[in-house]
Amino acid sequence: MAIKDAKFVISNSDYRKCPDDGKPEYAFIGRSNVGKSSLINMLTGRTLAKTSATPGKTMLINHFIVDDRWYIVDLPGYGYARRSKDARDGLERMIRGYVLSRQQMTNLFVLVDSRHAPQRIDLEFITWLGENGVPFSLVFTKLDKLGINAGKRNIEQYKKALLEQWEELPPIFTTSSIDGRGRDEIIDYIEAVNKSLSV
Repeated sequence: MAIKDAKFVISNSDYRKCPDDGKPEYAFIGRSNVGKSSLINMLTGRTLAKTSATPGKTMLINHFIVDDRWYIVDLPGYGYARRSKDARDGLERMIRGYVLSRQQMTNLFVLVDSRHAPQRIDLEFITWLGENGVPFSLVFTKLDKLGINAGKRNIEQYKKALLEQWEELPPIFTTSSIDGRGRDEIIDYIEAVNKSLSV
């Protein structure tokens, strides 16, 4: 699927103020500095999301409309320890409200940094999604930073850790915002889901 148009629509701190046109939403989330903004820009072929060397820049729920048919939603990252407890609690409420209550959210792409062994914060977040019946996929980022064997090894470790609690793994994508790998797979997946929804 070729993306012809993608543009910013609105930022909100409350899921109830997000667009109400009923179009499907594909949300992206991950630990701070996982490469979320870079991935969104790579998928759309445009500089939509602001990238920064400073973790935790996304503080709101950001909606981008794609070809006037569906939304990419850029959610704040989780687990950024350098914020105050009040700020962390506020972001957690914002994320929880969107993920659990936003009916238009069709799939949540959970981004994981492929350079690291399984992180407890990621595994706990994934477990929470499962407990709440949230539809999600895993997206391993920054594969260009690793050799083929190291990348495979870290991803297999994640799969092994997940299979200790899960009978079946969610869809898994391997990506690099630098060399573009994984783009077609994610876009094709979104298109297939849209077709199933008759979008």
